Amino acid sequence: MCCKVVECRNVGVSECLIAKLDSSEAQWRGLKNFLCQRHSTHRVSAMGLADSGEFLLSGWKHRRPTDKITIMKPASIVFVVSGLICFSHSVALADPPEIFLWPDGVPEPVVQKDPAEQTVTGSDGLTRRFNVSSPRLFVHVPEKTEVTRRAAVIVVPGGGFARLADEHEGSDVCRWLNSHGIVAFQLAYRTPTNKQSQPEAGPVQDLHRAIRLVRLRAAEFQLDPDRIGVIGFSAGGQAAFVAAASQPTDAEAGSGIAESSKPNAVLLIYPWRIWDDERNAVHGAATLDASFPPAFIAQAVDDKSSSAAGNARIFLNLTTLNVPVEFHAYETGGHGFGMRPRAGAPGTRDWQNRAADWLQLRGFIVL
Repeated sequence: MCCKVVECRNVGVSECLIAKLDSSEAQWRGLKNFLCQRHSTHRVSAMGLADSGEFLLSGWKHRRPTDKITIMKPASIVFVVSGLICFSHSVALADPPEIFLWPDGVPEPVVQKDPAEQTVTGSDGLTRRFNVSSPRLFVHVPEKTEVTRRAAVIVVPGGGFARLADEHEGSDVCRWLNSHGIVAFQLAYRTPTNKQSQPEAGPVQDLHRAIRLVRLRAAEFQLDPDRIGVIGFSAGGQAAFVAAASQPTDAEAGSGIAESSKPNAVLLIYPWRIWDDERNAVHGAATLDASFPPAFIAQAVDDKSSSAAGNARIFLNLTTLNVPVEFHAYETGGHGFGMRPRAGAPGTRDWQNRAADWLQLRGFIVL
């Protein structure tokens, strides 16, 4: 299905395009994946169906009224390629909007586009994402609250840098954060990178970029730019730790975005190998000092993948630096439980309560 851009009009949040549908279909069940056919480099940002039957595309001022835009419509209503977001109150939201991190091209180290990205549901019933060559954020906004300047948390799933545990360490976490009034941004960072010499480098670059973009767009999402947190699981916990303890690369520093890439708080859930036992020191890409943000760490002692003893060393180092930090070590639970509690391991449920208490302490949850 195609539509024609008929007019450019400023609607208050950005220069937007007003377009009419070629179809007379009154009910849209979704606008899931749209792109600019004629000028692919002039990316359209977002869309929402207005009461008038027109729809709004927030995009570039120089797009011409003669341009055509192709639309596929399987699911629900708002889909973001890059840039700002316009919402229509008359349309229900199903699939989360997306914000692409690198619309002008992903810097090195890149991930090949072949094979194509896909999500796969495993025998355990959990969905995982593979082959992410175009890193982006999935935006999860809570139901309307009275708070006008909300906190935000970027969710960084694990997966050994070979895949993304997209559900129990991703979208499930976003819903939990939304239930506490926090805007959640689920990060789909580039993967696989596990065979690269520095597998964390690309994901950390993506996370730095994500933090800066969320701050840049704070007003659009009604966010407090001084309450931008990160929660990372397993390999995602390593990426979150390194991002909080390092500076952006030259490629990211030269992006023209002045906002800081340092989170205001970081939650590390069974973070993977942030302490290097061979070197008896923190991860080689991290520099731990007093500028590290307030931290929350939780994991099981019987975790065979992430070392409870190593993460306890991180905790002790942070206390020495007078960085506010909590460390919760549960006797049982293993690795990779995410938001899915396990029988006989009460810590796999309790960490969510302790994390909520800590987020309230840090001002991210307002009762």
